[in-house]
Amino acid sequence: YNQQAKEKVKTAKKEILKLVAAGKKDEASKAFANFASAVDKAAKRNSIHKNKASRLKSRLAARLK
Repeated sequence: YNQQAKEKVKTAKKEILKLVAAGKKDEASKAFANFASAVDKAAKRNSIHKNKASRLKSRLAARLK
């Protein structure tokens, strides 16, 4: 179950980074909501630490600017 949650986070992150690299920032910001949800759920279930969840969201949000 932990692995499944972590995999969702990784997949969502890769999707956003691919969109940012392609210059599709508006689509990436929509995908960010999906990513943030996956990260928050993983942190809530203690699959990842809450500070790591916060760090992931913060760093990815900075790339969307």
